[in-house]
Amino acid sequence: MDYGKMAVEMHKKSRGKISVKAKVPLNSVLDMSLAYTPGVAQVSLEVAKDKSRAYELTNKGNMVAVVSDGSAVLGLGNIGPEGAMPVMEGKAVLFKELAGVDAWPICVNTQDPDEIVMIVRNLAPTFGGINLEDISAPRCFYIEENLKDIGIPVFHDDQHGTAVVVLAAVINALNVVGKSFEEVKVVFSGAGASGIACAQILQEMGTTNIILVDSRGAIYKGRDNLNSMKEKIAQTTNPEMVEGSVHDAIKGADIFIGLSTKDLLDASDVRKMNGDSIVLAMANPDPEILPEEALKGGAAVVGTGRSDMPNQVNNVLGFPGIFRGALDARAEQVTMAMKIAAGRAIAECIPEPTPDEIIPYALNTSVVPAVAEAVAQAWRSG
Repeated sequence: MDYGKMAVEMHKKSRGKISVKAKVPLNSVLDMSLAYTPGVAQVSLEVAKDKSRAYELTNKGNMVAVVSDGSAVLGLGNIGPEGAMPVMEGKAVLFKELAGVDAWPICVNTQDPDEIVMIVRNLAPTFGGINLEDISAPRCFYIEENLKDIGIPVFHDDQHGTAVVVLAAVINALNVVGKSFEEVKVVFSGAGASGIACAQILQEMGTTNIILVDSRGAIYKGRDNLNSMKEKIAQTTNPEMVEGSVHDAIKGADIFIGLSTKDLLDASDVRKMNGDSIVLAMANPDPEILPEEALKGGAAVVGTGRSDMPNQVNNVLGFPGIFRGALDARAEQVTMAMKIAAGRAIAECIPEPTPDEIIPYALNTSVVPAVAEAVAQAWRSG
């Protein structure tokens, strides 16, 4: 089935995937007078006197901006803001259909991080939250860090959405194989935004033996050719200072997490891992290793990023509920406690995990309410 060709035809027919729909009628002079002039002037005065009333009298509390510069779109690379639009529209559809959130694509014609920060700061009065999307590393770290004080949650989904869903998968996979966060060795292929965020959330869960591998090999303290974020994560990972490629680092690992490129591993690599190993190969559209090859090598649990294979580890399980909960709680940030709560909530949607089901189906309707409640409660609990 040619999904690409079918998708082009669908998008052409509908001219994209989103539109604006009115919440109130506009059928009479009275309707016009209440929705617009003269009545709307009083609404504006009420909000001007107390800005918090925007959450009550406008749609601010249910609106999210999906902001991208098109510099790291899917696995397509730097294809620019126009190229990013179909993906950002897709995110908006998922927000609406899964969580009832009104999301708007904001694709900006700059890749200067300071300009993006300025743009988002100036947009903040309109929105209840900001979803940063498909912005390349390390600029994405800088942008998010410099937007933490704008009074609404700013969430880089490529980092934190991935980390939350990976956490959920790992929680249940460890349950299946009978291992703990504290005892396992985890090897990452890919040390960009998502890899670093995943490593950080696993560290919060108690995992200390983590090795991240980039295109130049294993990351360790003192290695050259590291950007600032890699230098930082190198201080707290790879305790044995392992060097070499992913094929070297994977020896004795309990978990492999792939966020890199297709056809990286084969069964012989999985055989180097410890018994009852877990392989989450999430490169899209083609994983680092196909499930049948990983199972041939002895893996006990295998997941990918694909919907046509078991155990799809996909951000769609995270961001709709995370933003729904953050908006409902009027959160000012998305904290680590909120992210861990979201991961646990996703995992708990599978009460009895098995090797073939460690994570809910992407469109499981129980996920968003569970995640939203957990996130809102985590914010309220401080």
